[in-house]
Amino acid sequence: MLLNGIRIIDLTRVVAGPCCTRTLADLGAEVIKIEPPDGDLLRRGVPKVGGVAVGYAQQNAGKQHLSIDLTREEGQALVLELAAGADVLVENYRPGVAARLGLGYEAVRACRPDIVYCSISGYGQTGPAAGRRAYAPVIHAELGLIDLNARERGTDPLPEAVSHADFAVGAQAATGILAALVHRLRTGEGQHLDVSMAETMLAVNEWTAVEANGGFGDEISPFRPGKAALLRFPDGAWIQVPGNPTTWIFGVARALGREDELEARGWTEPRLTQGKDEEIKALMQAWAAEFPTREAFEAALASARIPLGEVKPLAGIADEDWAVARGAFTDIPVGTERIRIPRSPFRIAGAEIGPRSGATTRGCDNRRTLKTLLGRTDADIDTLEASGVLSSE
Repeated sequence: MLLNGIRIIDLTRVVAGPCCTRTLADLGAEVIKIEPPDGDLLRRGVPKVGGVAVGYAQQNAGKQHLSIDLTREEGQALVLELAAGADVLVENYRPGVAARLGLGYEAVRACRPDIVYCSISGYGQTGPAAGRRAYAPVIHAELGLIDLNARERGTDPLPEAVSHADFAVGAQAATGILAALVHRLRTGEGQHLDVSMAETMLAVNEWTAVEANGGFGDEISPFRPGKAALLRFPDGAWIQVPGNPTTWIFGVARALGREDELEARGWTEPRLTQGKDEEIKALMQAWAAEFPTREAFEAALASARIPLGEVKPLAGIADEDWAVARGAFTDIPVGTERIRIPRSPFRIAGAEIGPRSGATTRGCDNRRTLKTLLGRTDADIDTLEASGVLSSE
């Protein structure tokens, strides 16, 4: 495992932070997740297996699970003691909260001068929006994603079904942490990383620079995924053809030998098809309906190197040939049961990548971790549990 020997204190919750530390755990780091007495909010999700929410298990597999009351001085002292032996600390509180809990960067650096401390937040640690609460749907709305989708699709604003901003900022944070660890290896210096969801969504939206510099204007772009054609086949299957249909229609027609139908409509170049999106999609639908299956249509488009994707539910992906061959999913223990979760997007020669353990109930590793890392006795831990500093399910 590439990050063997790297220890991470994980003070994060819900999605953005946990997916960051799950990535580092998959790469071999020892991740110690610390939850409050009422647990990570994601634990309230459904369905549950073995008493653990499946969504929580996906983001927190491969970690040790502690539950410490950080509002108590004794709890803060425990975390600082753990941080003294750690390489990285990750938190995704609102700016200022970690410091109020006695666990801000300066406090942790006093215990571990070369700590790599990563703060994930909605709008960053500085600036007039720093204190605002931010979840992925808020960022989707305020950073242009909802507006752009509505304009491209010609609909009222609609919510996103996936927490894109959380996963995007988690990936950016993991990248920054790895860079900071390399920097520390070279210089001996730690770092405080300030990673914001807002700036991440600017970076991962391919239209940010276009929109910030006046939009498309009269230019015709072939790259308009929000306008992509969705077509249905006689067998009920749906497919999506990428790109802007007002430009891609010419390649589709050429591959199918239907160029004369475009000429009959006076469509000889993309300049003449602009504003005719629905008419063009209807024509493509008529052509697609002549093919019995997605496979036959895809083969017909191959000469023009036009790809397509079948619309599929997530539920069946784990059993697809490519996913089985790649080992895209792995089984993990959850209590006395097992569930399937995504393994990891990484494949690195000579390295085992993915979670090395499952997900457990809140505080399940309190005793083992504190005895192993801090030398606490059973009597010590009994006292901490009796006072409420430690808790478990």
